[in-house]
Order: sequence, then structure tokens, then C-alpha cells
Amino acid sequence: MKIREIRAAGLRGKTQAGGWSHELTPTDIVHTLLTVHTDTGLVGVGSVFTSESLVLASLELLGGLRIVENDLEPSRVSEKLHQNTFWQGRGGAVTHTISGIDIALWDIFSQVTGQPLSRLLGGNYRDRVMPYASVLMSPPKTLVPTLLKLKEEGFSAFKIGWGPFGRENRIVDREIVSAARNAIGADSILAVDAGGSDAYWHCDRKWAVETSHMLKEFNVAWFEEPLSPDDLDGFAFVTSASALPISGGEVLTRRQAFAPYLERNLVDIIQPDVTKVGGISEFVRIAHKALDHNVRVIPHGWNTAIGLAVDLQLAGALPYTDMVEYCTGSAYIDGIVSKPWSLDADGMLEIPQDPGLGLSLDLDAIRHFAGGVDLFTP
Repeated sequence: MKIREIRAAGLRGKTQAGGWSHELTPTDIVHTLLTVHTDTGLVGVGSVFTSESLVLASLELLGGLRIVENDLEPSRVSEKLHQNTFWQGRGGAVTHTISGIDIALWDIFSQVTGQPLSRLLGGNYRDRVMPYASVLMSPPKTLVPTLLKLKEEGFSAFKIGWGPFGRENRIVDREIVSAARNAIGADSILAVDAGGSDAYWHCDRKWAVETSHMLKEFNVAWFEEPLSPDDLDGFAFVTSASALPISGGEVLTRRQAFAPYLERNLVDIIQPDVTKVGGISEFVRIAHKALDHNVRVIPHGWNTAIGLAVDLQLAGALPYTDMVEYCTGSAYIDGIVSKPWSLDADGMLEIPQDPGLGLSLDLDAIRHFAGGVDLFTP
């Protein structure tokens, strides 16, 4: 079974705010869906956390490396693409695009074998996993109603991030976290994301350590990206001195970029994004290395329904990946599936055991958000 064609189209019209200093608008494209078509008519789908123009340019760069390849060998094919892009575009958008190809190839492999993806990745450690509702920070008067609504929907874990946190003053930071904790109650999980990968992040390591002690007062589960991802020495200092676990890694690509974070114990929790890092194959390599260094793995999931579906399968296959991120209110997560996501009575998501990625896509909705592009018809 060979790769016959690869198509890609960006999602537009309902793009959520990202919390970035250069904020997104609904028409901006930061998520691109990609389909791999086989010579037998089977189609696999992947997701890329990069704009359509960069994905299309990356596919052109990869060129003949990806065509007439074996669809049933995702790890080898993806590694071939990584190895042949040392000179042009290694990392960044090219690696993001390889992520989408890799996910689609695993989707095809799972369909052909008739096995759930989690089993192909090594087996099932769990059949359900806790999603945490991921919400951008805002003043308490708007944040609290959002959190209360999500709690009513069944979420028992929450992460609040970006917005004014670390960008105004310590009083505002404390007020937001205190209001969030009061809204969700003492028994719910709460994490805080500073968003240190924002442009020109200015908060330093002393701010991060002091803030960790404030967050500890509110029983915060982890403190995410308190520093710029490039500040490796800073992460070493903060993680060793913090009052609670430190996490990061969502912007990194390729396993090599994660190596110092794991080998130097720069974080307590590593958060690769499967739609950016190089796909499922690369994610699993990082996760196994993290396990050896006693670093917890929780996927970054501010992407699409395809990304969430893959994260569920990864949570099934990895022993200590017991949470996934759920980007609440996203049309690209909730609005492109024909079978809605459903929390059980414990606030958990079932890990599907069907072949493929384990989700039913609404192809008409995808065509709408993809600007009329048909990604799936053979």
C-alpha cells in the first residue's frame, strides 16, 4: 500500500483567541488538516499546528520523499522525512507538517490492521482518562461564569492560562487564581499556565519561584511555562526551587529539543504537542525517555479534534499519561465531529477502541472550515 496523494487545508472562520500578545482573529489560520490518500483508496487524517501556507510549502519541500512510500510504516517514513530535512527547515513548520503526515499514516495503519491505535503503540494501560478544561485567563467577573459552566458540564479538572497573568501585577494574579479556586471548589484540579512562550516574555526566575509559592496556597497542581522556553538555566533554577511541579515543552519540535529538558530535569511535567512535535512516532520516543527520567507526560492539546483523539490514544498506551488537555469552546474540536465528546459521571473521557483514530468526523463541517476544500473524497 503506497502513498498516492497528500492534501492539506487550513481551518478558518472560528479560530479562537490564543492569548498571544499578537492576538488571533477568527479568520487567522493556525491549524491545518492533512489527509494521506493511498493507492487502495484508504484515507488517513492528520492535524498540523501551523498555517496552511507553511504546510503547503513544507509539502512541496518534502516532495518526492513522501510519495510512493509505504503507508504501513509510519515511524520509518517519518524518520526518513526528518533525516532528509537537516539542510532546509529542520524543526518548525516542516516538522509540524511531518507531524500531520505521521498521524495520518498511523491512522491508516490502525485501519488496515483492525486494531485500536493504543494497542499498536504497545497496549492499554487505561480505558478512560481525565480531560482538563483549558481556559484563557480573564478578570474574575468573566472567568468565574465560564468555570462554573464547565463544572456543570462535568469537568473536574481545569487549567487557566495566559491573559493578564504575569503581565500586570501580583495582586491581579492572586485575585484571578483565588477566584478560580473558589469557583471550582477545593476538590477540583487546578493548573496555571503563565504562557512564557509569548512574545518578549519578561518575567524572571525569581518572579517564577515567588509565584509558585503563591500558587501553592491555592493547591495548584502545576505551574506551566513560567519562563521563556529558551531559558534552560532558568528552568533548572525554577524547577529545583519551586513549591509545586513545573511544566513546559509545548512549542518544542523533535525529540532532540526535548533531550535537555529531560536529561537536566528542567521540568517535572513535559507537554509535547503531537500536532507539532513530529507526530505520534516522535511523541512516543519523547514519552519513553521522559519515563526513564521520572518526568510526567501530559500532552499539550490546544489544537483540533484530531489532536484530541490522538492524545486519548496516547493516554491509553503510556503508563503515566493520566490527563489530556481539552480546549473548551473550540469549533475545531467540538464542531467538526459527528459524535460529540462525552464526559462520564466521573468527568472522564472514554478511550475509543475502534480502528483508526477513534472519532467520527463531520466532513461537511470540515469542508466549511477548510474554505470549501475537499480533503477526503478519493
